[in-house]
Amino acid sequence: MQFPQLGLAGQKKLLTSKVLIVGVGGLGSWAAELLARAGVGLLRLVDDDKVDCTNIHRQAMYDLSDAKKASPKVQSAASHIGNIDSSIQVEPIEKRLDKNNISTLAEGMNLILDGTDNFTTRYIINDYAIKRRVPWVFGGVVGAEAQTMTIVPSRTACLRCIHDTPPPPCVDPNCRIAGVLGPAVATIASIQALEAIKVLLGAFDAINPYLLKLDFWTNTIQRIELAQACKNVDCVCCKQKHFEFLDS
Repeated sequence: MQFPQLGLAGQKKLLTSKVLIVGVGGLGSWAAELLARAGVGLLRLVDDDKVDCTNIHRQAMYDLSDAKKASPKVQSAASHIGNIDSSIQVEPIEKRLDKNNISTLAEGMNLILDGTDNFTTRYIINDYAIKRRVPWVFGGVVGAEAQTMTIVPSRTACLRCIHDTPPPPCVDPNCRIAGVLGPAVATIASIQALEAIKVLLGAFDAINPYLLKLDFWTNTIQRIELAQACKNVDCVCCKQKHFEFLDS
């Protein structure tokens, strides 16, 4: 509350905010913990996976006891968050988000945070977010390479302005194939959580205006300006209002 851009009013606003976190693996687990510590009032966690030993190096909140029991990630995360701040409301939902259930899972949420590991789910989120005018924060990490962008309907470009179609599965690398460095995951999740806080506070002038592409191993950063991308592209989603990933 000593941070002037937040203050008491901002902290109270976070307390009344509701965030849907889709996937509580690498990105989602770190972001969920940071948002819990920031005092976001309700976190709805959606994931159908269980904790595994191979997760421990890059995923917050889980330990070997969770892995040995193969605990559902959402249940372990909810328990951990309860130990951080018992006043926060956590809704663990052991499901995989898809086009049939996203309307129910995202109902009443102020923001959606992407902790997924595949582009198809992200395009479903993007369609829903644009259609229902719900902000969302995209993030992805493979190896030491990462991307993130903050999407606010009618203010920024959407995911399809940048990537019109998802890459085919054969060229869509994931952590199981390419590996991933834990610090890279934690860094991107921290950016996502901070962007989420800005959006929840209504500080739209402060949100990241770029698609950031970072390679933490070679120390390179590429920035694509979202406002310019939105002007230059006749996007099938945010401009033409075709929501094929929801409707198909």
